[in-house]
Amino acid sequence: MKLYRIFKEYIWLLNTIYKAKRITLREINEKWQKTEMSGGMSIPRTTFNRHRDDILDIFGVYIECDPKDGFRYYIGNAHVLEEDSIQNWMLSTLTVNNTISEYRSLHDCIVLESIPTEGEVLSVIVEALKESQVLQITYKKYSSSDEKTYTVNPYCVKLFHRRWYLLCKRIEDGEFRTLSFDRMQEVTPTNTHFEKDEDFNTELYFRNCFGIVNNDGTPTERILVRAYETERLSMRDLPIHSSQKEIFTSNEYSDFELTLRPTLDFAGYLVSRAGLVKVLEPQSLQDKVRELHQNGLNRYE
Repeated sequence: MKLYRIFKEYIWLLNTIYKAKRITLREINEKWQKTEMSGGMSIPRTTFNRHRDDILDIFGVYIECDPKDGFRYYIGNAHVLEEDSIQNWMLSTLTVNNTISEYRSLHDCIVLESIPTEGEVLSVIVEALKESQVLQITYKKYSSSDEKTYTVNPYCVKLFHRRWYLLCKRIEDGEFRTLSFDRMQEVTPTNTHFEKDEDFNTELYFRNCFGIVNNDGTPTERILVRAYETERLSMRDLPIHSSQKEIFTSNEYSDFELTLRPTLDFAGYLVSRAGLVKVLEPQSLQDKVRELHQNGLNRYE
């Protein structure tokens, strides 16, 4: 069986169980037989169990069976498919890829957003992450014409707003820095290995961040924003941050509470929503957003 076909089966099975919450093998086969992949045949139990094992190995998602509930299957760690995890990203990406591949005749009707692959750089950095290998990175900021070379311990990579970033610890000062792939002029692995801080947790590091800014000294705060018109509907469907809660709604607007660091990139995002979002609290963020709006207006004078 071709590899891409097997992956399509993995994705279909994982999505089917996830959407159903709990489902028997018989019910799975009823859905399976309606797909073109099935050829009208059921999934043998041995194949089903093999797929379960492969899904665990590839995606880190385990499919459990509850004998007390009619031997229904469910996702044992469904939370990883509901947060900013690599499992969620992989599943979403492959699901879209499978959907598009099934409708090749409509390729001219499907317009996608370009995301830089950064293939060679990503490959070198991921390998260094795997091997806990020190990197030398020649870097050029947008704000400077000079290149600087850093020796760093790589900790994780993150995709944000169509750009790849590396979170690393600079050996020279022990400080964490986030470096954009597209500003890296050269990335060279060394023969030196390092040990990560035992108490470091990637999820905790970015938990209160809007994007990739963490170490600018901005404290975490309770933020209250008011969304008007269709923006409140958009925020319900696509929350700004995992902490977002809708605490009030009316015919004209909805109020949302968030807990994060109101860094400059977050203020910039709020400005991009123009008159559809208003900051209610804290006053410092309201002042910053007002200042950014005014700076924009001054460009037209």
